[in-house]
Amino acid sequence: MTNTSTPRPPVVVIAPDSFKGSLTAEEVAAAIGAGIHAAIAGAEVRLRPIADGGEGTLDALMHAGGERLAISCRNAAGQFAEAPVGMLKDGSAVIESAAIVGLTDAAGTAVAVERRSTLGVGDAMKKLLDRGARHFLVGLGGSSTNDGGAGLLAALGVVFYDAHGDVVAPQPAELHRVVRVDASGIDGRIKEAKIVAMSDVDNPLCGDVGATAVFGPQKGVTPEQVAELDRTLGHFASALEKELGRSAADKPGAGAAGGLGYALLMLGAEFRSGAETVADHIGLDDALAGADWLITGEGRSDAQTLHGKAPFIASQRARRAGVPTTLLSGGIDRKSLAELQGSFSGCFSIVFGPGSLQDAIADAPQLLRASAEQIARLWQTAAAARQ
Repeated sequence: MTNTSTPRPPVVVIAPDSFKGSLTAEEVAAAIGAGIHAAIAGAEVRLRPIADGGEGTLDALMHAGGERLAISCRNAAGQFAEAPVGMLKDGSAVIESAAIVGLTDAAGTAVAVERRSTLGVGDAMKKLLDRGARHFLVGLGGSSTNDGGAGLLAALGVVFYDAHGDVVAPQPAELHRVVRVDASGIDGRIKEAKIVAMSDVDNPLCGDVGATAVFGPQKGVTPEQVAELDRTLGHFASALEKELGRSAADKPGAGAAGGLGYALLMLGAEFRSGAETVADHIGLDDALAGADWLITGEGRSDAQTLHGKAPFIASQRARRAGVPTTLLSGGIDRKSLAELQGSFSGCFSIVFGPGSLQDAIADAPQLLRASAEQIARLWQTAAAARQ
């Protein structure tokens, strides 16, 4: 006899990363949620946008509530502009490096990479210190800088001198001149602060897998510049470590954000997976309790997704909770599908057929909704068959 009972509506957790340059994680989650409700009207949908420390980290963390602020700080080119930061309900201050010295900032990247600095990240930290912040969450992905965090340190009061006693600008093109570092004027409130550096990168500062060699080219470092700028960061680190009496150049994460991770480590920061940190703050584990299904995704998924990216971390949390995970991304690398299937019970792209990237970006909300609806209909059919 056929069982005609209606299956229980599912509890669906939706925890995607942003579609970089197109939709925020919150917008992606909302579009997927609309698709789920179009297919299963009674579904309980729990939205938990996630990020891994790069672009979109502030938005993901602010989804849980808090105060968003616009502050004036320097971009990568040293020009003052407004940038967003956040104060969470628990008192944590959020700084997203990509929002201050990011690769997508046309004004900040108008100058060559050897002339960019992280001064603005230090500006943001000082202004948040002024507001009473003593716990910082600093996202390190998506930066356009390669200054070893010299700009951050300079903004906080560290001074760099050359052999003639002249002050050296905190830019990669100048750091080879540094022979002495004076950290006596560093903002004393930093010693009271707890800093969490968030990234999915574990590279050291220098060497073949360091900041310049691995990430420099995407920021504009030419092949001819790699060795020279790498030596410059090593020279800068030697001078800084002599002054501070500690070392961090070889620690995992020192190479994140062009060495901004190194400067934060030198200030005593704790280095954590960005996606794990965000997952904790947005209450992903609580959302997964009693859930039937997790949907996650990102702009494009490939083998790198499995190296600490937000969808992978979300899937691992779901696996521990006994919840199956579907990956719904803007694009899926076909060659990586076999690897991805080890962590996701299904991998889907939102693109229905050939078309331009521009059209896919413009239509992303509708594509997400339509794809999520079709996946939900499949899920519903399978659930009914199991009854």
